Amino acid sequence: MDNELQSISGTVDAVIYQNEDNGYAVIRVVTDNGEEVTAVGTLPQICLGEELMLTGHWVTHAAYGEQFQTEYFERRMPATVKGIADYLSSGIVKGIGPKLARKIADCFGEETFEVMANEPERLTCISGITARKAEAIGEQFRHQTSMRRLMEFLMENELPPQLAARLYKRYKESAIEHIMENPYLLCNEEFEVDFTAADTLALSQGMALDSPERLKAGILYTLRFNLTNGHTFIPKNKLLATSSRLLQDEDGFEPEAELLDDAFAQLEDTGNLVCEHICRRDAVYLEPMHEAEVFVADYLAELSDSEYEYEFDVGELLDSLEENSAITYAPRQRQAIEWAARYGLVILTGGPGTGKTTTVRGMLEFFDAVGLETVLAAPTGRAAKRLSELCGREAKTIHRLLEAGYRGADPHAAFARNKENPLECDVVILDEVSMIDIVLMQALLEALRPETRLILVGDADQLPPVGPGNFLRDCIGSERIHTIELDEIFRQAQQSAIVRNAHAINHGEMPVSGGRDGDFFIMKQRSADDVMATVVELCRKRLPDYYGFTPDQIQVLTPSRRQAAGTHQLNSLLQKALNPQEPGKPEKRYGDTVFRLGDRVMQVRNNYDIVWEKQDDPDEVGSGMFNGDVGRIVGISLSEESMLIQFDDKLAHYSFDMLSELELAYAMTVHKSQGSEFDAVIVALPNGIGRRLLTRNILYTAITRAKKLLVLVGDPAVTETMVNTNTRNRRYSALRARLIRSAKEPEQLGLDEE
Repeated sequence: MDNELQSISGTVDAVIYQNEDNGYAVIRVVTDNGEEVTAVGTLPQICLGEELMLTGHWVTHAAYGEQFQTEYFERRMPATVKGIADYLSSGIVKGIGPKLARKIADCFGEETFEVMANEPERLTCISGITARKAEAIGEQFRHQTSMRRLMEFLMENELPPQLAARLYKRYKESAIEHIMENPYLLCNEEFEVDFTAADTLALSQGMALDSPERLKAGILYTLRFNLTNGHTFIPKNKLLATSSRLLQDEDGFEPEAELLDDAFAQLEDTGNLVCEHICRRDAVYLEPMHEAEVFVADYLAELSDSEYEYEFDVGELLDSLEENSAITYAPRQRQAIEWAARYGLVILTGGPGTGKTTTVRGMLEFFDAVGLETVLAAPTGRAAKRLSELCGREAKTIHRLLEAGYRGADPHAAFARNKENPLECDVVILDEVSMIDIVLMQALLEALRPETRLILVGDADQLPPVGPGNFLRDCIGSERIHTIELDEIFRQAQQSAIVRNAHAINHGEMPVSGGRDGDFFIMKQRSADDVMATVVELCRKRLPDYYGFTPDQIQVLTPSRRQAAGTHQLNSLLQKALNPQEPGKPEKRYGDTVFRLGDRVMQVRNNYDIVWEKQDDPDEVGSGMFNGDVGRIVGISLSEESMLIQFDDKLAHYSFDMLSELELAYAMTVHKSQGSEFDAVIVALPNGIGRRLLTRNILYTAITRAKKLLVLVGDPAVTETMVNTNTRNRRYSALRARLIRSAKEPEQLGLDEE
């Protein structure tokens, strides 16, 4: 057909197909001269009854015949009573069906949309519309109108339409105006748009390549991006060099060093970043990162210097507690309990089977005996649940302990427990500390009373936190804090090949199978396809049939997301095997993921606004679901465009525009599994995984997630590479140096700040 651009105008008579994720649609249009035309293209949120001006060209589809391929379009709200009624009855406004739509259109005619947007109270003249319903209709109409306009804007500028919900939540009807004023706001942590995409929009709006605003945005983006790599700061020379490369264009533009220095100075002057000479470097921080690191170092140093005296002999009380509990503590365990009694800050570390839990129980018994109120906490819900089960008392997530609440438009967490409203306890015992980043630690420390003691428990050989900093390793490495490392594997733990192999891996030795009746198995498969087929068969049949594990007790782990046998591929295969499509079973496609009733899912970012209720007590409600929380889809309503997800004993409603915050969780990365234990763990290690992920601490962390059974499926050469690769990705953090610098007599410690 002729490829010359043409235009047609008409009214949408039917929406044949619509992809809500990318806006692609197939519609039937009745043109102004009465002809029926099939049009296709990117037509976001098209509704029945809309009047369109389409520009494009005619094409012939092999199966569907002649179609109008739309390149761009303009929409006009319907002006006739019938068009308005059709539009309102299309579902664009919840609560308005065909009958009510007709009543509204007949009553207000061409004024209908003006009334709904600006005078919704007038709708109460129609039978069945209360004042409350009229207000809701008006709010829905304004929301939908703004969302459609926003989605069109994003698609026109080749930005992900999924951003619309987050942008609208933050800026409401003025979202487009905010973006036009500063396109680089899209790079903030709320929206996570790549700099190149935001930069393209800014340049298309006429921003100069060497504009100070562009140069400052490039510097800030580089700093923010590196938070995801675990850095709290970047050396100034590296920051400026990396920013300069980011700001180059394909035509050879490169910002002048003097202009980049000026932009850097402006950011310093406005307090957006802080430059400090430490660790023999000019370290550049985002201002909140600098505040967090300095605060944490100062607080820990002061807390570590706190000592407590008693009117009784601590050793005699411990003897009595040991006798009553019929437990004999190993020397290091007893020392850890004594230190917890005497000092304001103590670190307890050690690998699996070394008695950390027994030691924590001993600390709890001592604090109970002397009348000190102790709370237990961990970074994630799964870690808190495990700690609670092991210690026989309630443990909370840090977010729940700090009473994270609704944040509204604020992009950061709102904690009810803080400096003004501290925690009412005498001791906090915090588990899985290797997972905690510097920002969350700052929030916790700010909520402690000056006299509150802190016990930090964790395994420093596990992976560092996903967020910025290397908190536990920095604290231990400073030698500034009283630290006890448990290194004796107790007899009962020695019976487990999982525990033995975890320690072997940590010492650079290859794991070995535990025998036919053991708890550790190695299955050699080299290609990704063979590994995935074996993993699926293990989950679907072999582990349930031979060992009695249910699918819910089995967790598949892999180092990667998109590489060989990554979570993306494995989740798709496991979903088909464990929760296949069935007639009548509702599902919702979002991007390239299908969410189906019964699926295991994971929350992948902190969202403090998600409201939940207790399953067995609907009157007990709260808010906040957090990165790493795992649940199950127990309800999907296509008409209401929402899902009901059960997270342990909580039920949370998710609207479809929140699905970008969820992933399938039949398989998860090793990083996401931290802080959890599973009855049976399958680790997938085929050829084709990037060498950056083939490290000893990733393998060690994966192995230590299993309680009863571990199956390693993969290429022995990959396992060997991981065992032999004890390098850790470098993280720029000055917490260790700050702690050393805070020592009263650093020369007596034999430490070098640098």
